[in-house]
Amino acid sequence: MQLQVVKDYDALSKKAAHILASQIILKPKSILGLATGSTPIGTYRELINMHKEGMINFSEVVTFNLDEYYGLDVQDQQSYHYFMNQHFFNDIDIVKENIYIPNGKAVDVDAECQRYEKSIKEAGGIDLQLLGIGQNGHIGFNEPDVKFEASTHLVNLDLDTIKANARFFDSIDEVPDQAISMGVKTILSSKKILLLASGKNKAEAIYKMVKGKITPKLPASVLQLHPDVVVIADEAAAALL
Repeated sequence: MQLQVVKDYDALSKKAAHILASQIILKPKSILGLATGSTPIGTYRELINMHKEGMINFSEVVTFNLDEYYGLDVQDQQSYHYFMNQHFFNDIDIVKENIYIPNGKAVDVDAECQRYEKSIKEAGGIDLQLLGIGQNGHIGFNEPDVKFEASTHLVNLDLDTIKANARFFDSIDEVPDQAISMGVKTILSSKKILLLASGKNKAEAIYKMVKGKITPKLPASVLQLHPDVVVIADEAAAALL
């Protein structure tokens, strides 16, 4: 695991965008795993600027998002479909058919999870997976005590996660309590992983991920086993290291 500490969120966003851009330049048909939440927004903004400047294009890129709230329609402004369009996809030249996000309205959830896994495998696997990290150490929506061997599955969200995500909703009561998420096994199958962490509220999770023991109680700790992980943390998130 390679740790890079940068001064602040802007520096984090630029460095992460440069790594993703290099991946696309070296392999235009890259399969990217993408994350949502507040942390990667700056990275997406930097990538959009690079695209507008003609440095990179996304015409051959295929993307798979980590997760989607269960029960939300693609048009719902709190869905991750909507989030990705607003913060990234609408401003780049990606082919819409190359965008994969779990269907939060799937009637048969098990079939949807199997379909998603099959799509990733048929694409050739994820070349570079972008991750954030929750305050409780979750990656994707894989909460503490979720088995490491899980592939894409339906997750019951912890109260801490619901509280953390309530800032995106009008009230905590509107936050879904389930999500479809890539499993830890799926994430670990990625060829390269890039994890971003910003802010002092992530410092304890980053410390335990890097220095602690590998345990399902802190899902991100399993990344210690992956052969190619880059962690970019700003000074606040790395304060306990």
